Amino acid sequence: MKKLSDILEQRVSQAIRKTTGQDFPAIVRAAADPKFGDYQANGIMAAAKALRTNPRKLAEQVVAVLEIEDICQTPEIAGPGFINLRLKDEFLAARLLEINIDKERLGIEKIDTPQTVVVDYSGPNIAKQMHVGHLRSTIIGDCIARLYEFEGHRVIRQNHIGDWGTQFGMLIAYLKKQNPQVLQDPASVRIADLEQFYQDAKRLSDNDETFAATARAEVVKLHNHDQQTIGVWRHIVEESRRHYQPIYEQLSVTLKPEDERGESFYADKLADVVKQLREQGLAVESEGAVCIFPEGFFNKEGQPLPFIIQKSDGAFLYATTDLAALRFRIDQLHADKIIYVTDARQAQHFQMLFAVAKMAGWTQDRVELLHVMFGTMLGEDGKPFKTRTGGTVKLKELLEEAVDRARRVVDEKNPDLPQEQKQQIARAVGIGAVKYADYANNRNSDYVFSFDKMLAMEGNTAPYMQYAYARIKSIERKAAGKDVDIEGELANLAALSFAEPAEKELAKILVTYDQAIQAAAQECRPNYLTAYLYDLSQAFSRFYNACPVLQAQASQRPLRLLLCDLTARTIRHGLKNLLGIDVPEKM
Repeated sequence: MKKLSDILEQRVSQAIRKTTGQDFPAIVRAAADPKFGDYQANGIMAAAKALRTNPRKLAEQVVAVLEIEDICQTPEIAGPGFINLRLKDEFLAARLLEINIDKERLGIEKIDTPQTVVVDYSGPNIAKQMHVGHLRSTIIGDCIARLYEFEGHRVIRQNHIGDWGTQFGMLIAYLKKQNPQVLQDPASVRIADLEQFYQDAKRLSDNDETFAATARAEVVKLHNHDQQTIGVWRHIVEESRRHYQPIYEQLSVTLKPEDERGESFYADKLADVVKQLREQGLAVESEGAVCIFPEGFFNKEGQPLPFIIQKSDGAFLYATTDLAALRFRIDQLHADKIIYVTDARQAQHFQMLFAVAKMAGWTQDRVELLHVMFGTMLGEDGKPFKTRTGGTVKLKELLEEAVDRARRVVDEKNPDLPQEQKQQIARAVGIGAVKYADYANNRNSDYVFSFDKMLAMEGNTAPYMQYAYARIKSIERKAAGKDVDIEGELANLAALSFAEPAEKELAKILVTYDQAIQAAAQECRPNYLTAYLYDLSQAFSRFYNACPVLQAQASQRPLRLLLCDLTARTIRHGLKNLLGIDVPEKM
């Protein structure tokens, strides 16, 4: 089923071409104010300016040849040349029936020209626990991957983990010293607290020169792929995965171990990156280091800013690894688009990375590189989110607290539910609240983390969405108790008519779900999707209050049952399939 906005744009564009003999964009958008219609074509002014003609007169000419009577009422011209479009009841009804046929994809077609899209997100550090700073990259990246996948693209997830570097000599030496049995039986050693393990190893390395020398020797062994050292290194990585993979599962994040391609993967490719860039004349020596100077980047003194890819001591940097990863993704994964999801503080790094890739000819103007930035999570004091003692908040502890708080609400609201069901609802509501609160904000902005606000049953929150879904499920259960055959009534629908404004309002929002998905994917902005779901839930609430469903007249009940069913399916699809948020059938 083709997107409604695309159909309207095509029809208006054809009318403009027929009128002017030239191609101009129609620019059809949803109307900001319903009193002006459902959609508005805004391209007439630009076309009139280019043609040096009166825009309102041109709009009249376009409307005269606009073939749209099967979709819209007679178009209206407003202001200097806007064309307002109102959907016909018959078209809306037919659209609902089309959506009802395709219950899995809700009538949304896959795109005609799928791409290979690499999404780089999460990126935990090995031997450190995930903290709140990892939340936004992890869930925003996962939502983007889900959106592109649903649209029909081939999505390759990449978890670029920090599993290589000089710190691993310290970690390996410490584990060998504290647990020598790791050399014979790595699986027998468990690292209960990753953070403490890292801190203890760092402290010993800083204060014991003999140990520090041993650690440096382990780095050499690691780079030389010494069998014992590599075995211990693999165990540390596996132990770290044992800590962060359950967090992914708790968050319903789709990253799997096979999506990991850490810094270690690119270690043997770094020298070749430097060699290639040197041979191209792009990389030069500057104060002993190997640097590239992409145009347009300057330091505070106004001097060209270097993108350093090898230090004077021969060591490689994160920049070198990122270049190797980018080249691999283009050459080996055949990416058409590469999306990096990190905080805004890395903006300049990625601008320079992309500039270097273009200078090297890797992208060839074929590959789109995109840095999806996000702001900082703040505490209610307006400062970066910390523990009461000023420490970093562990992500595991944050999620546990969210579930505990949600469980207290469930206990209060539904004390008679079975314990296991209470816990399932608490997990869905608690984790969903944390994720949704993040999604619902403009990702570029900092936002204040507040359990009270995100767990509220009113407003643009996950519990409000989940409650709307549960309310519809309640209607279905009541219908079953009254021997109402919902599936039978919906299966035999042949024609619909709207009797109440609230029915039509809800229908109009339901038929634009594809547009919300398209906008969220194109702009990599989950808040476009949450805004749609919130509008849908509010429209359903107005419909629910204005239009009895089970007590409706026989002629109107099938339409109202259909509106309930499609609303529930859309909320569930948006929350569960695209945002990774569970939707309990009871609240």
